[in-house]
Amino acid sequence: MTISKTETDTDVRKTILPSGLKIVTEHISSVKSISVGIWVKTGSRNERKEQAGITHFLEHMLFKGTKSRTAYDIAQSMESVGGYLNAFTSTEYTCYYARCLDTKLERAVDVLSDMVRNSRFPKKELEKEKKVVLEEMKMYRDSPDDVVFEEFSKQVFQNHPIGRPVIGYEETVSSFKRQDLFDYMDERYQPDNILVAVAGNADHDEVIELVSNVLNHNGTKITIDVEQQLPDYQVTQKEIKKPIEQTHMITGRRALNFDHPDKYLLLLANTVLGGGMSSRLHQNIREKYGYCYSVGPFNQSYIDTGLFGVYIGTDLEYVPHVRELITKEFERIQTEEVGEKELGESKAQLKGKLLLSQENTSNRMTRLAKSELYFNRYVTLDELVENIDAVTHDELQRFSAEFFDPATFSETLLIPEKK
Repeated sequence: MTISKTETDTDVRKTILPSGLKIVTEHISSVKSISVGIWVKTGSRNERKEQAGITHFLEHMLFKGTKSRTAYDIAQSMESVGGYLNAFTSTEYTCYYARCLDTKLERAVDVLSDMVRNSRFPKKELEKEKKVVLEEMKMYRDSPDDVVFEEFSKQVFQNHPIGRPVIGYEETVSSFKRQDLFDYMDERYQPDNILVAVAGNADHDEVIELVSNVLNHNGTKITIDVEQQLPDYQVTQKEIKKPIEQTHMITGRRALNFDHPDKYLLLLANTVLGGGMSSRLHQNIREKYGYCYSVGPFNQSYIDTGLFGVYIGTDLEYVPHVRELITKEFERIQTEEVGEKELGESKAQLKGKLLLSQENTSNRMTRLAKSELYFNRYVTLDELVENIDAVTHDELQRFSAEFFDPATFSETLLIPEKK
């Protein structure tokens, strides 16, 4: 077996096979478990309009049987040895993963690889799974916070694929044929577009051997990512109605991509504004006035852009007051320097969450994979901590003065429909 490239960083190693398939591992000798993930660099933004939802639907269908395993065999494969198997689809990637005892590494790699390489998509299962996904859509439509976020994302990115729901639409999902899934896999599931990430008590060389035997193949196709031009951002306001009790609101804007030089500044500003019960938004809107049960900002980064916003669930009567309070907090962080104590506490909170998350092998596997997907290298914890610590009051002030301009924020309101 020929290995084209291997990198070592403490207990983290990376190998690129001749086919282009990447393998990254983090050896953790203090645990008796492993987390294995097969990551495909394809998500809802890689779909054509008529394919909306096919990435997510394909993720479902990979659990429905292979040449040698039934759907029950797949479900039982990990559960029968005390582990579990699952998957998820996002805007930019799909992940199939398992967590189990370290002695079951071979089984985990074999089952996941079999799903990715040998799924058959039985027609009967395909039609049943369409019903499942349509029910999943109904579940999201019954969840007001999901509805308002989907509408807000659609507003901010207009007709761009990022603004489409990952799950797709009823008309597109209902139209999928068996051959559509094979064609999409042939287009996007090539070795050069696949990453295997393993964290836990596993040997890197053993992982290479296992993956090479059951997943790697010398595909002749090269995955082509079509350039997607982002439309100019336009500030918008939108109001929608549903038969609900509470009003749900998001105010936000386009934000920063994964590799933006100001990303740590936004992380800290986000923490100051909404990083827990002691944050400014929570204290000023919930604790001081009792206007809501839930309030908080979110910050999502993509390859070429991002999405920032503040979500709140409140009474329709309180919306003008809440809007004013959020705007005041934006103006405050724009014009007043964040004090040394508050900035220090926000840094400690960020670093604490980061370090605490490392006690879980699934989180470490995910961080390992995302680091490779977005930066093509392993970003160490020391580097993250150093970058957080390096943020100064002046830098945060400069960034906030521009970013939190209320005139650049769009708004989505989901209000109760009058009975």
